[in-house]
Amino acid sequence: MPEDRKSIEVKGANQEPRIDFSLVIASAVHDMKNSLGMLLHSIDELRQEYAETLSVSARFNTLEYETERVHSDLVQLLGIYRLGEETLSAHTEEHFVPDFLSEQLARHQALLNGHSIQYSIESDDITGFFDEDLLTGVLNNTINNAIRYTRGKLLFTARQRNSYLVIGVEDDGEGYPTHMQEAGGPIPGTLDFDSGSTSLGLYFASSIARLHRDGDRFGFIKLHNQGRFGGGVFEIWLP
Repeated sequence: MPEDRKSIEVKGANQEPRIDFSLVIASAVHDMKNSLGMLLHSIDELRQEYAETLSVSARFNTLEYETERVHSDLVQLLGIYRLGEETLSAHTEEHFVPDFLSEQLARHQALLNGHSIQYSIESDDITGFFDEDLLTGVLNNTINNAIRYTRGKLLFTARQRNSYLVIGVEDDGEGYPTHMQEAGGPIPGTLDFDSGSTSLGLYFASSIARLHRDGDRFGFIKLHNQGRFGGGVFEIWLP
């Protein structure tokens, strides 16, 4: 073996291994997500065991809401990491949309009732092809945001439009600002210093929508304020 090649290998063997910091963060986020998932399960058990007192407890409802919100944020961070690593894809299957929406609301029913929020579903009897896990992640975040901004009413809709499945979440809050409606969503990495929002959820939703495609048509999201209640309307369009 040539001497120069040998010296290179010896030097390489003595070097400190490089740390993939993004992988370390992703692993830590995954562990935190799992821990919060267990905490949410415990919170749900406590609510069932002490239903008479905890269902009307503002502090308990805040605890559950904030835990759910952070859990959702961690799910989105992991999804965005996988998007960056190009290891996230949509595995679409056929689903009956009214049943899917009912399942999503059932997960949040106790929290919605705890905040005295009226909610309803208006869905055509339609099926859609989508990745159930990915769309669940999108709707979890959307529902959490709606709980935060609504004054007391939420409406979930589903219909076919222009050969797209359109799922919407409407609230009676103040609605989306004009610049977000015109941009069709957030600009990645932007920060609203007034609200502290990073628009992480909308960026995640937009990315997940785009993973769904049919030929040359891709999914996308729309934000507007022309809903039933005059507040914000989030729509995800899936081909």
